[in-house]
Amino acid sequence: MTAPAPAVGEGNKSAKGSAEPFLVYICNACGLLYDERVGDPDSGLEPGTRFADIPNDWSCPLCGVSKDDFVLYQKIVPVSTRREAKQDARYDVHHSRQQQSQGAERGDATGQPIAFSGTTEGRTSRRSGRSDDGIVIVGAGSAGWQVAQALRERDATLAITLVTGCSGDLYDKPMLSVAHAKNIAPVSLVRERGVDAADRLRLRLRPHTFATGISTRSHWLRTTRGSLRYRKLILAQGARSRSLDNLPESLCWRINHLDAYLRFRRALETVDGASRQIIIVGAGLVGCELANDLALAGHRITLLDIGQHPLSAWLPQPAATALMAAWHLLPIKFIGNVAVASVAADGTRRVVTTVCGMKMIADDVIGATGLEVDRQIADSGALKWQNGIAVEASSLATSAPDVYALGDCISIDGKASRYIEPIMRQAQAIAADITGVDPAPYVPRSPLLLVKTSSCALRLEGTPVVDGIWRIDQQSVVGTQNKEKLQMSQWHGETLLARLKVG
Repeated sequence: MTAPAPAVGEGNKSAKGSAEPFLVYICNACGLLYDERVGDPDSGLEPGTRFADIPNDWSCPLCGVSKDDFVLYQKIVPVSTRREAKQDARYDVHHSRQQQSQGAERGDATGQPIAFSGTTEGRTSRRSGRSDDGIVIVGAGSAGWQVAQALRERDATLAITLVTGCSGDLYDKPMLSVAHAKNIAPVSLVRERGVDAADRLRLRLRPHTFATGISTRSHWLRTTRGSLRYRKLILAQGARSRSLDNLPESLCWRINHLDAYLRFRRALETVDGASRQIIIVGAGLVGCELANDLALAGHRITLLDIGQHPLSAWLPQPAATALMAAWHLLPIKFIGNVAVASVAADGTRRVVTTVCGMKMIADDVIGATGLEVDRQIADSGALKWQNGIAVEASSLATSAPDVYALGDCISIDGKASRYIEPIMRQAQAIAADITGVDPAPYVPRSPLLLVKTSSCALRLEGTPVVDGIWRIDQQSVVGTQNKEKLQMSQWHGETLLARLKVG
């Protein structure tokens, strides 16, 4: 769902006959915008439904958090003192020119000036006399921007620098696998340009800049455009699609960020809207969502997985049966218990060969075989590693002094944290620990997972285990297409481990 910022429009008429403007609310967990003008038809909320009139049991259609996790969306002006508010009014060309001069003096690794956005000036380190970039954040995904905002809300004068290998534009990552189903044009996926977000939060944005290593003893972050001195470093680098030799990147798409998705969409559009034969390797969360979304756009999908059925790592057989029954209405063919041996080019097409000897030809191949975290930065700083960057549970501090991490790149007690909902709470915990304002220790809790296969949506609460016993609590068939709806729960002895809603 995409929506403009709050604006006055033809809203509901009040008793006095004046039009009340439609408002927009934002999910604190994933950034989804609920526009009262648009509503959420997929959830039964018709256009014009006021946020106050939404039932209390409604949840975010992207990440599943409750209505209480939404707040009024506006261009957020950081909380500041009266003195800072007066200073804001005097920010002028002098500040901008002074910063540009500092950037030109430092330069990048090649001696060229470093371009950046934002108006927050760096500070000078008393020990070295060199520029101190204060809080340095690596990564401009949801985790990076949320921790930047949490910091700014607590301290209006804090120097913040955000380093990212992309443009830093803000977008809702879950939308990448449902854009076709929601009829979202690629250009509408960007919620806010990175340069605009940098200005709003008054931070330095260093786009198209890759972090290459850290020196935890001297507090330096090395990048492809020079080194930055930090007082506190926050790693929000995320995770990348797993690289496998049998799925070469030159022949297989990996759709894990906006730039990759836009390239993929452009490739689809170059064939004049013709239906494509697409093989997706991996029937996990991303693979299933992409299969559903691309099939709704008219493309013919073959979904391959080493498991017996989709989402086999945790989905019980009755739920998988309901999902595949819903897919019978779409051009999706699932083949389980197969492993890909190789992908080769045949002109403009691709030949996929399985270990068991099957050969399949497709126009495109998408690898959706899971995520992995790049260890380069962590290893350079000798950070403790345990299935990700190991962090302390309540503060998200790493094993190195003044270095924090959050989001997809971390692990707590050896368990990765690759869900949307915790990111906002992680950002608040780090910001509180750094500034000492509004303590908000992070408390890990059972994840909430939404599989956005619109033909048969899945909602999982809790953490199922391999040897747990699944029970069907409720089962029904609804609609003219006889779609099955299930409510299931998993138990280990007398302990409830997870709840699952299907359809």
